[in-house]
Amino acid sequence: MPIPDYQTCMLPLLRIAEDGKEHRVVDAVNIIADQYNLSPEERQELLPSGKQLIISNRVGWARTYLKQAGLLRDPKRSYFQITDRGREVLKKNPKEVNRKSLEQFKEFRDFQTKTRTSTQKVDESSDDAVSSVTPDEALDEGYQKLIADLADQVLERILSCTPSFFERLVVELLVKMGYGGSLKEAAHIVGKSGDGGIDGIINEDKLGLDVIYIQAKRWEGVVGRPEIQKFAGALLGKKARRGIFITTSSFTRDATDYVENLETKIILINGERLADLMIEYNLGVSVRQTYEIKQVDSDYFSEEV
Repeated sequence: MPIPDYQTCMLPLLRIAEDGKEHRVVDAVNIIADQYNLSPEERQELLPSGKQLIISNRVGWARTYLKQAGLLRDPKRSYFQITDRGREVLKKNPKEVNRKSLEQFKEFRDFQTKTRTSTQKVDESSDDAVSSVTPDEALDEGYQKLIADLADQVLERILSCTPSFFERLVVELLVKMGYGGSLKEAAHIVGKSGDGGIDGIINEDKLGLDVIYIQAKRWEGVVGRPEIQKFAGALLGKKARRGIFITTSSFTRDATDYVENLETKIILINGERLADLMIEYNLGVSVRQTYEIKQVDSDYFSEEV
C-alpha cells in the first residue's frame, strides 16, 4: 500500500489521541504505518534529501497542522495530546480531516496567511488546499529539480569544451575528491603516458602510495565493451590495480557487466554522474542562494541542571 500523505494521516493521528493521554510521536508513526500495512521498505523510505523517513515526516506535518488548528497540543517534547476542540471534531464522526476542513478555525486560517508570501496567493479552487505534499517534500522536490537542471547545464558546457580542458577538468575533480595530492602534483603527469588507452595517471592518495589510471573521453556516443576491454588491457600491461573510465556520454549494459567480473577495479563514470560529482564538489558551479532550515534547539530550553 502507498505511504499515506500527510492529510490522510490527520484523522488517524487525532483518533490515536482520543483517549486524552499524552502520546509519543514515534509511537503514532508506527501505529499509522501498521494501519496502512506499510512494508518494511516503505517504512524505511527516505525523503530525497535522505535526512528523514517519509512516513515520519508526513505524520509530523499532520501533527503540526492539527496543532495550528487547535485540535492537538504539545504537552512536552515529541509528545502530543488532544484538546477539547479535537474531541468536538471527533464527536462529529468525520470521514476525513484535511487542510480544507481545518480552515473553519481562525487560528489555522491565520497560520495559513502567515506562511504564504505575496507571490504565492492561493486560488481556493486550486489543488493547494488539498495538496498531498508536505513543505519538506515540496522543498526537496524543488531542490532536486534545480539540481537536475543544473546538471544538464554543466554537461552541456562540458561538451562544448576542448578535449584538453576536459582532461584538466577531470583532474581537478579527482583532486577535489581527495586524490592526487595537490593540483600541481596531479596535473603534471596527466596525459604523459599516451599509450594503450590511458589518458592520465593520478595518485590514489596524497603520499602517492598507489596510482590510478584514467581514461577520459568527451564523447556523445555510447561507450561499449570494446573500449572498456582496451582500457582493461592497458591496465594489465601496467600491472595496475585500479582505473577510472570517465565519459560525457553513457555505457552499454555489456560494458558495465564486463567490469563487474574483472579482478582489476575499474570505476565507470558517465556524463550524468560526472555532472553530479562536479555539483557535489563545487567544481564549475557557484552558490546562487542559500536557505537555512532551522528547528527548535530543545537543549537550550531545558532547565535541567
